[in-house]
Order: sequence, then structure tokens, then C-alpha cells
Amino acid sequence: MTDFSRRRIDYKIPAEYDEKKVMAYLRGEAKLSSRLIRTLKHYEDGILLNDKHIRTVDLLKEGDILSVILPDSKNEIEPLDYELDVIFEDDDLLVINKPALLPMHPTHNHQGDTLANAVIHRLIKEGKQPSFKAVGRLDKGTSGLVVCALNSHSAARLQAKIKKTYYAVVDGVYEGKGTIDLPIYRPDPLKTLRAVGEGGDRAVTHWKALKNDSRRTLLEINLETGRTHQIRVHFASLGTPLTGDRMYGHECEEISHQALHCGKIEFIHPVTGTLLNLECPMPDEMNNLL
Repeated sequence: MTDFSRRRIDYKIPAEYDEKKVMAYLRGEAKLSSRLIRTLKHYEDGILLNDKHIRTVDLLKEGDILSVILPDSKNEIEPLDYELDVIFEDDDLLVINKPALLPMHPTHNHQGDTLANAVIHRLIKEGKQPSFKAVGRLDKGTSGLVVCALNSHSAARLQAKIKKTYYAVVDGVYEGKGTIDLPIYRPDPLKTLRAVGEGGDRAVTHWKALKNDSRRTLLEINLETGRTHQIRVHFASLGTPLTGDRMYGHECEEISHQALHCGKIEFIHPVTGTLLNLECPMPDEMNNLL
């Protein structure tokens, strides 16, 4: 059985935490969840001070090295040897430019041929903990940036903290910029299809037209809310569905999926605190529509 290395994070104690309890630093500066701290206590090497076991009630001194060694991750996903387009990678994150037709997660329709399977294969190959923790998701048929956290601490800190910019081509002519503020609901609880209608959850989409021809417009889109299929549903409700969207519009010979791409993301790194701005270009199928 392969022995995967556990993620170790070291913190140098600053002056303001001199003579403060270990727990104060872990919950304060390190921003570890109380649940993770409880889990770490069950490991002899879960929380270390200068490489020695420490209790959370013990006191720190300026210059100490406080370390946490994150617990093992359980994995039940089969690996898939698939070449990923990696935009960023370190010990805590893996950011991938997902191809449009690659599903995110295994389902009854897709077993072994998803982004999750490919990520697991890469992590095993690199000797890292094999765990798929995507922060947010993209529909099958949507391409672009996906952030995968490599441990539970990073996943928890990134929830709802990633600013995304999408690009879409719609069947219709738009100019300038605007906002769509229309509620979205699920007509049939057994189906993924969504629709605009009263009684739904509030959904807000901001758009800016980048260029258009006599039939279509390339839009830059930012979401204020994150409802399932929000962009697709909103523009379809205005009579201008995304080009190639078979669920909310119609097929298109020029593209095999809805013309939607997550092209930019911005977020604070969950461990280093660095501001990350990452980009990836639109696929050729979308570029060729205009």
C-alpha cells in the first residue's frame, strides 16, 4: 500500500502571540476550524511545537514553530490516467482548466471518466494524499478554471471565497452592460432543469458585452449569487440562450456544448494569504463562434 505524505503546515509565532495559548493561535491567526483542531488532537503528531507534542492549552513564545500535520484523506475514487491542463499547483491547491466535455464528479452516467478520477491519478503519481475536494463546480459542457483543495483545511477556508469571471456566447445581440435579477426555481425535484419563476431563490447576474455580430454576443459575466445553471437559465429566459445549450436552447453545429467558460478567478490563498489571480483562455470552439 502506498504511503502518502500528510500535509504539514509550519507557523512562526509572532510577538503578539507570546504567552498566548496554542488554541488562540490555531483559531485566530491560523484560522483552523474547531472541528479540525479536535481531529488533530487524536493524532500524536497532529499539533507540534518545535517538533514536540503540544497541548492546545499550553503557552507559546515568540519565535516558536507551531506545526499542524493534517489528517489522512479517504478516497474511494478510481484513478484515471488523463493529461490535465494545470494552471496552478502547490501543497494545498490544484487549479485546472477543465475541458468542456469532462464531467466533474462520478455519477451513474459517468464512472471513471471524470475530472475527479483524473485528479486522483495525478495526486497518487505525485505521492500526495489522493482526495478530490473541488471548491465549486462547473457543469458538464462548461469549460474553465476549477479549484481543487488538497486538504480539508484549504477546502473549508475557500468556500464562497472565490471570485469568478465567466465568458459566454449567447444567441442574440447585446450592447453595453446590465444586470439580470430574476428568481430561479426547480420545476421538477427529480430533474436538474431550472427555470425563472415566482417563489424561486433570488439570482443576480451581471453582464458586459465585449463584442457582437448580427447574431451573437460575447459576454463577460459575474455572479452575485450562485444558483444551479444560473447563467444558462437567465439568458434563456430573455430569449437569448447560450449558443449550443441543448437543455435551455438548441443544438449548434459549430459547438458541441453550451458556450460558457470560467476564464478568471481571484481568491486569497488559504494557507499563505497571497492574493491569486489566475486566467485561462477560451477554447477554440467558443472563439470561432464570432
